[in-house]
Parts: sequence; C-alpha cells; structure tokens
Amino acid sequence: MLDYVAVDYGAAVSDGKVSNQFEYDEMIEFSKSVAERIASLPASPNKSALQQAAEELRQSIVARRPAGEVAQRARGLAAALLTEHPVPLAPRKAPDMERAVTLFAQNCASCHGSAGRSPPSQLMNIDPPPIDFTDQQRARERSAFGLYQVITQGIEGTTMSSFASLPDQDRWALALYAGGIAFPNKTEGQRIWNDRPEVRQLIPNLETLVTITPSQLAKQIGDKQALAVIAYLRANPHVVAADRGSDGLDLVRETLSESLAAYEQGDRARANELALSAYLDGFEPLEAVLSTRDGNLMLEVEQALSAFRSSINSGVRPAELRAQLDGMEPLLDRAESALAPEAATSISTFLGAFTILLREGLEALLVVIAMIAFVRKSERTEVLPYVHGGWVAALLAGVFTWAAATYFVTISGASRELTEGFGALLAAVVLVSVGIWMHGKSHADEWRRYIQEKMGKALSRRSAWFLFGLAFVVVYREVFETILFYAALWNPQNSGTILAGALSALALLAVLAWMMLRYSRKLPITQFFRYSAVLIAVLAVVLAGKGVGALQEAGLLSITLLEGIPRVDLIGFYPAVEPVAAQVITAAILFFGFRRHVGLRRSDAVPA
Repeated sequence: MLDYVAVDYGAAVSDGKVSNQFEYDEMIEFSKSVAERIASLPASPNKSALQQAAEELRQSIVARRPAGEVAQRARGLAAALLTEHPVPLAPRKAPDMERAVTLFAQNCASCHGSAGRSPPSQLMNIDPPPIDFTDQQRARERSAFGLYQVITQGIEGTTMSSFASLPDQDRWALALYAGGIAFPNKTEGQRIWNDRPEVRQLIPNLETLVTITPSQLAKQIGDKQALAVIAYLRANPHVVAADRGSDGLDLVRETLSESLAAYEQGDRARANELALSAYLDGFEPLEAVLSTRDGNLMLEVEQALSAFRSSINSGVRPAELRAQLDGMEPLLDRAESALAPEAATSISTFLGAFTILLREGLEALLVVIAMIAFVRKSERTEVLPYVHGGWVAALLAGVFTWAAATYFVTISGASRELTEGFGALLAAVVLVSVGIWMHGKSHADEWRRYIQEKMGKALSRRSAWFLFGLAFVVVYREVFETILFYAALWNPQNSGTILAGALSALALLAVLAWMMLRYSRKLPITQFFRYSAVLIAVLAVVLAGKGVGALQEAGLLSITLLEGIPRVDLIGFYPAVEPVAAQVITAAILFFGFRRHVGLRRSDAVPA
C-alpha cells in the first residue's frame, strides 16, 4: 500500500490542488489503512515511531503536500517497516521469464491488455482503470517487490484481486515481467551490464534487483542508462543470480532459519515447505561439485537436512529443532570451505568427472550387456537392433536433455529428484520381472523347453519393443543424472579436465563391456541365466532404494529416519524406514519368485 501511495499520489495532487478526486480519496483511505494496520502489528521497540511516521504521512496527504515529499515519507516508512518486521524481499532463485509471458496472458491480459499497453475498452470506465504498464513515468517509481506485493495481496477497492494462489516463483516472474514492459531497450542494457563492472556492483543480487526502482538507479548512473539496465535485468534476472558458487549455502542457512521461525509460530506446513526448499533450491544444485571434493561430507549434509525435515514432520519441541539447526552450522561451514574456488584442483575435478560417469554408466551397462548376451544365446539376433535402439535412443534423449537444461529451461531440484525417483522405481519393477524370468530359465530342462517352444519363430514384436523400452529406461535414468552432474561441474576453465575424466571413464566402460560380452559367451547357458538373474535382482533392490530415496528428497514422500545408521549410496541404502521397506519388499518378491521356480522344477521331477 505504501508503494502504491508513493507511485500514484502524483496523479492525485498537483501544485497543492486535487487533480483527480477519486485518486485523492483513495490516497486518504490507503494512508488511514496503513496507520490502522501498523497499530495492529505485534509490539516492537519502534512501534510508536512507526505509528508516528504513519500519522505524518496521512497528514501530509491531507495537506496536499508535494508528490516528492509524500513519496519520500511513504518509502521511508516502508523501509522502516521491513527493518522492524523482516519479510523475504526476493525470489529464492531467478524466476522463469519464458513462463512469465504465458502467465501474463492467462492471468493479466483480460484487464491490462495482451501486451500490458492499455486496458480493454470495456474496462476504461472503471475508476481507477487497470494500470497501463507502458506508462513510463509511473513505472520509474515501481519496484518489482512492490508489484509482487500487489500481485500477492491485491488492492482493496479496485479490480485488482489477489493472486496468492499462484506459486511464489510465478508471482515473482509476473512482477518482473510487468515491471519491464515500460522499458524496451534491453539490448543497450545488456551492453552496459557487460561492459561496466561498477554497474554490476550496484545490483549484486536478486534482492537488490527487485527492491531498487528505476528512478533510484538513475540517480547513480543516469536516467537513460538506468532504464536500459532495468529493462535488461528484469527480462533476464538469471544474470544477477548466475554466479552463486557456495552462496547457495547462504540460501540454505536463511531458508532453514525461516523454517524454524515458522515452526515456532505453529505453522508446521510452512516450516516443512521451507525446509524442503533449503535442500532443493539451496543445497541440491551444489551436490555435484561437493561430491567430487568431499563425498562423505555431501552425504552428511544431505542426511542432516533430511533429519531436519523428519523432525518437523514428527512434531518435536521447537528447542530440539533449534538445536538441530545449530548442530548443522559446522557442517555447512565445512561445505563452504570445500566449495570455495581455491579448494578446486585438477585432480579432484578429473576424479569427479571420471567416477560420476563410471558409476552411472556401470549400472546401465550391466543390464544392457545381460540383454545382449541373452538375445545371442537365444539365437534371436534379429531383435538385437531393438536393444541397441533402446540405449542409443536414451543417449539421444540425453543430448536433448543437456540442450534443454543448458539453453532453454532450468531443471529444478524437485524435477531432477522426481525424474530420478520414478525412473529408478520403473526400472526396478521391470528388473524384478526380468530377474524372476531369467532365474526360471536357469535349469537345463526349463531352458530346453523354452528353446523348443520358440524354435522356428522369432521373438514377438511385443517382446522386442519390451527390450527396447527396458534398455531406454535403464540407460536414460543414468544419462539424465550424469548430464545434470556434468552441467553443475562444467565451466570454461576446467572443461579440458572434465573431458579427460569423461573419456577415461568411457574407455574403461568399453573395456568392461568387451570383457563381459566375451565371458558371457563362454558361460554355459544355465549358469549365464543364474548369474544374470542374481545380478539383475541386486540391481532391482538397489534401484528400489534409490527411487524411494529420491522421491523423499523431492518432498513427495515422508521421511522416517533410522538414527545412527550411515547412508551407503553405492547400494541405494538410505537410513530411513521407507526406502529400506521398499528394498525389503523388492527382495521378498524376488526371493519368493525364485523359490516358486525351484518348487515347480522339483514337482516336475517327481514321477507321476
């Protein structure tokens, strides 16, 4: 409301006279409402000073003081309010401005016009009419934060309703988009931003970007330059947030503190939402780099964040949650040191790139090699193109994912964990059925019966496409995770080292693939199926744990921690009831499936 007064009072009063009675009455009403709302705030050391400032603002409006004086009082009171009662001033990460175009068309164009230039004719008679966002004089006085507040709360007595139902990031995207319509010179703004480091120092972060007004920036760099820079940055907020480095840990600290405050106020749902954001928006983007420098520390921090969310869900006393947060600080300090630029070495970068690709590639390789060996031993090589087509399609989909993540969209932490989680669970379900089937063929009589049934005809088209789908799902899950890890590690300075690590891992994977294919040819058919069934069963159990663990990290499933037990990422063991239960259930299904085939073979062996 104070931002609205600061911007629109000049349209109501000119030279000490009322120029628009409706606007002036609205300014009187808003100033009175501001005073009433300040009076209703909780007691604080400076509450009386805030009330005094609110009364002085109201009196200056009643006295029809100059617009500059009223705007200064309104903004001064707003700043004092935020100091006394802090609220988040900026988005947690750069909003998706491509999405903002669609959001504006869906939610705003009906009142403000499709491009925000002027309201539709049928709304022009409303007093006041919807804002014309191309009005540069008024836009110069608006901050994106002020627009965000209006979008969130609406404005009483006007047609502007609240859009609080939209996600927070969407409201920030709309605020930046609407606030940039009046300033079209983005190209000049980009040139100034790139060429003048002193301008970049004036807007070092998202909080500054969304709180500064064009007129405030104009006082520091000149009017024309300020409008161009604002045009560029409001359209491209990611350039302000692009080089966060270990600053993401500051976001983790800040968000966890907000989570604790919400919990202490009894808002458990909000506390859990903030705790999840601390992981997905703050820590998860740093996991790839931290895992290459100190993998054990990465797991410790991740487990501590999970324990914090688990404590919120279980309803511990606020003092216990605060103690957990205090205990997390040394971990975050260690992570900050590990993530510092000077902590990076060529060896750590090489080993990180090498181990990531080797680990993810090996999981996919084991399944694909088993499928190829099975097809060859079945003498059904006509379906080999389906197997190869599956893993090749997964690699191509991975290239598309890399391009999309690099040039078109930002893959959020939640999207990443959900993709990994559902992909792992789907692969686990398929592998369970494949493992039980293979174990059933690990007996000579059973294999001969299978060959006789299939002799003379190719595998069905349905079976061939099943092999294609299995190869695609298993490989794409690993490709997806590898690409996102590499995207987090990549920068022009270490690109050569990363490529060397990746090529070394690929060379070793190629050698392993050749050895496994060569060895599988020498194995008797029944042993091949027995060993393959066991291998696939182990992978199914591992993926079941990883899948449930990823869905927990995305906030889709609750967490019931098993205290004092370490996490073992290699086997997909997460110290929580839910992923352990998933692994136990998967193992039980495999066990009884294997036993069933053993029982059937014994019954077949008994003479009738």
